[in-house]
Amino acid sequence: MATSVDVSRALASLADPRRAEASSRFLQMVPGGYGEGDRALGVSVPDQRTVAARFWRDLPLAETTKLLTGGAHEERLTALFILVRTFAKGDERERGRIFGTLLAHTDRINNWDLVDSSAPYIVGPWLIDKDRSVLDRLAESGLVWERRIAIMATFAFIKAGDFEWTFRLADRLLHDPHDLVRKAVGWMLREVGNRDRAAEEEFLARRYRVMPRVTLRYAIEKFEPQRRRDYLSGAL
Repeated sequence: MATSVDVSRALASLADPRRAEASSRFLQMVPGGYGEGDRALGVSVPDQRTVAARFWRDLPLAETTKLLTGGAHEERLTALFILVRTFAKGDERERGRIFGTLLAHTDRINNWDLVDSSAPYIVGPWLIDKDRSVLDRLAESGLVWERRIAIMATFAFIKAGDFEWTFRLADRLLHDPHDLVRKAVGWMLREVGNRDRAAEEEFLARRYRVMPRVTLRYAIEKFEPQRRRDYLSGAL
């Protein structure tokens, strides 16, 4: 049976101080950044996925949870990679336990890469045939990462052709004060448009003039150049 210490040691053996410095800047772990207070080991994402693939079958949920609450960013991301793999293979009981574990530790899912590597693959899939009101609670949170979890979870619904909650939460978060939430809202609207352009444009029609510029740019990124210019100039 593997332990969180085994995974931490495997990650430490792959650490690169130069990569750690670059990661700290990229994920704004510097003073004043949204990731301030975090610590990077300097392990690449492919290497983290390799470590997750090595340990996921033998790491109990309690040990994965220890890893998720660990001090280094890569420990938490690797824990999430493990949880995503276990969730995909688990039965209903195990999937429910993983969902509960994730929501109990949202304070440790504290950067955009951690959110984006877990919410669309655990939170959304768990809720796809269940009561989704927890997303309303997350969207109202004072914690930016919980608000991003809420909108990113709807990616699973979008893939199933269900856009209702994406639009619902996009409206709620449309003027969110944090850039990372605004970008996520635009991204999910773009994903709707990738599947149903008319549905996305119907949503945009009454909102594009007042929504944050970054949200609009993300939402229309795949539109034809002239159509993008029309939206950005307010000419529609």
